[in-house]
Amino acid sequence: MKREGLSLIATATLLLLTGCGTTALAPGAADVQIVRSAADVAACTAVGNFRQPPGEFVDPRNVIVGLGGNTLFVTEQGIGIAAGTRSIVAGVAYHCPK
Repeated sequence: MKREGLSLIATATLLLLTGCGTTALAPGAADVQIVRSAADVAACTAVGNFRQPPGEFVDPRNVIVGLGGNTLFVTEQGIGIAAGTRSIVAGVAYHCPK
């Protein structure tokens, strides 16, 4: 009985850790700026929109680079224990002068 309990705990731990994996960044995605103020993108050109697909996580920086942008203006954030890019639900991709 003890072994079954330990096995169940080990399995649950592995499943939780699997969900914490990181998404590989596309080339240039690490340089994407994430802003929350419209003033930060006033001199930029909008190149597309971003929205998280329901039920999955896509790193928004990869999408922004794919759209030809270098800045993400966040328009909607999720609430809860998620942090960083995982809390971004929607935004607008911009290409800003460097």
